[in-house]
Amino acid sequence: MISVLILTLNEEENLPACLEAVKWSDDIVVFDSFSTDRTVEIARAAGARVIQRRFDNERDHRAAALQAGFKHGWVYNPDADEITTPELRDEMLRVANDTSRKEVAYRVRFKNMFMGRWLRHSSLYPTWVMRLFRPEKLSFERTINLRYVADGPEGRLESHFEHHSFNKGLNAWFEKHNRYSWHEAEESLKSLSRGSLNWCDLFAFEPATRRRTLKELSFRLPCRPMLRFLYMFIWKRGFLDGWAGFTYCRLLTIYEYMIVLKMRELRLRERGATI
Repeated sequence: MISVLILTLNEEENLPACLEAVKWSDDIVVFDSFSTDRTVEIARAAGARVIQRRFDNERDHRAAALQAGFKHGWVYNPDADEITTPELRDEMLRVANDTSRKEVAYRVRFKNMFMGRWLRHSSLYPTWVMRLFRPEKLSFERTINLRYVADGPEGRLESHFEHHSFNKGLNAWFEKHNRYSWHEAEESLKSLSRGSLNWCDLFAFEPATRRRTLKELSFRLPCRPMLRFLYMFIWKRGFLDGWAGFTYCRLLTIYEYMIVLKMRELRLRERGATI
């Protein structure tokens, strides 16, 4: 079997569907950041074990969650707005029961859902994220947009999960990305202060390394928001996703512009000026 770990903060809209999709596990842990809505009530009603901890930063919070004391050796870690498909469930159970495998962690692709459809192109599919792992073999780097580090071989699963990142509505999306953009601005300035990037990583075998290096390259380019829109909508053929794809690309362009503005604000404040 596999244990399930779900990190939450005010997820009463998303959590019921997420829990329903993992009810096959007999060890579900909801690691909650003291939600003020019905998240904890919903989790306990579904039979989940609830552990609460004040959120400080993503790296330390997730590291603390790995110490929850799981019943099984493998842990599946969906976000509350993710739906586990039956195909992914079955594949994970086969992997967990195969003792001949050397992998200690597995990455999974997801289908990003928006306006009732899968954004196959504009969401930069396929993106591989760590979801199944042995907790004692996993660590994290960075305090936002974490890098997952496995102490051993990684594998990939063929099946997908569904990501419903807009379930809470556009207001919640903007509030979340307003917070994230500040941290991204700080990380961008740190990257620029380190000087040149490792150009060889643009051609690395591991997609996560290529994406991270491409992101660092974007910090150094002019017209960053416009370039992101052109990359997603034209180069990655986001226009094939119709109106939903166009809207999604525009939203991510706004997010990039928020990062750029906050980088300028941080630079001004470093010089003692006001924005």
